[in-house]
Amino acid sequence: MPIDTGLIVVVLFALVVLFVVFRTAVVVPQQSAFVVERLGRYNATLNAGFHILVPFVDVIRYRHSLKERAIDIPEQICITRDNVQVGVDGILYLKILNAERASYGISDYIFAITQLAQTTLRSEVGKIDLDRTFEERTTINVSLVGELDKASEAWGVKVLRYEIKNIQPPVDILAAMEKQMRAEREKRAVILASEGQRDAAINTAEGQKQQVIKASEAQRQRNINEADGQAAAIRADRVRDRAGHSRSGDRDSDRRRHGGRSAARRRTVRRTVRTACAHHQYRRRPANVSDVAGMIATAMKVFSSGAPPKN
Repeated sequence: MPIDTGLIVVVLFALVVLFVVFRTAVVVPQQSAFVVERLGRYNATLNAGFHILVPFVDVIRYRHSLKERAIDIPEQICITRDNVQVGVDGILYLKILNAERASYGISDYIFAITQLAQTTLRSEVGKIDLDRTFEERTTINVSLVGELDKASEAWGVKVLRYEIKNIQPPVDILAAMEKQMRAEREKRAVILASEGQRDAAINTAEGQKQQVIKASEAQRQRNINEADGQAAAIRADRVRDRAGHSRSGDRDSDRRRHGGRSAARRRTVRRTVRTACAHHQYRRRPANVSDVAGMIATAMKVFSSGAPPKN
C-alpha cells in the first residue's frame, strides 16, 4: 500500500506545532517564580499564571519556590566562654523574596546560609558560659537571625527565625552538672525545711507573746477594778469619818462650854477666898469666924450652882 506523503507532512507539522507550544506556553504554579533568560540574559520573572515565551529565544533558567523553607543546620562543636566544648544543632526558617537576586546574587544560597549560620552560632556561644547556654537560647536565636538577615538581604532571601534543637555537653560535664543540680536541690530542701522551722518558731513565739499580752491586760484590768473598789471604800470611810467628826465636834464644843463655866466658877471661888483672907489680914485681928465661913459657903454655893457672882 503506497504511503501518503501529504499525511506524513501534516503529522510532522502537528508535532512541530505541539513542540513549539510546549516550549513557549508556560503555566507557573501558585507561590512559585520562574526566571526567564532571553538569549542568555535575564529577561523577566514569571509569577503564578499562564505565560507565552518566544520560541527558541526565551528560556526558563531558574525555578524558585516562594514558600517558607526549613533548613536543618548540622551539629557542630562550639566552645563556650569557660572553655567547654558543646555540640549544638538547630533549624533555620527562610523564604525567597526576590527570585532574580536568589538566582544571580549567589550560586547556592542554601549552602551559604547554612555555613554562615554555623559560624555565627559558634561566635554567639563563645560569648557565654556553659551554665547560661541553656537559659540564653532565646537570646542566641535572636542574635543569629539578626546577623543572618543582614547577610542574606543581598541574596533576595529573608531569614525568619532560628531555633536551637539540642545542646550536648561532654559526658563528664553532664555528670558534674547532675551532681551540681542534685546539690542545689538538696540545698533548697534544707533551706525550705529551716524556713519552715523558723516560721513555726516565729508563730509559736507570736502566740506566746499575744497570750502574755492578754494575761497582762487582764491583770491590769483586775488591778484597776480592785483600785476603784478600794477608792470607793476609802471615800465612803471618809464620809463616815466626817459625819463622826461632826458629832464629836458638837460634843467637844459642849464640853468646852461646860469647862469654861466650871473654870469661871473656880476663879470666882478663888477670888472670894482671897478677898476674905485679905480682909482678915487688913484688920490684923481675928476675924469673925462666922463671917469667914459665910463667905466660903457663899463661894461654894456659886461654884455648885454655876451662876456668876454678884457684887
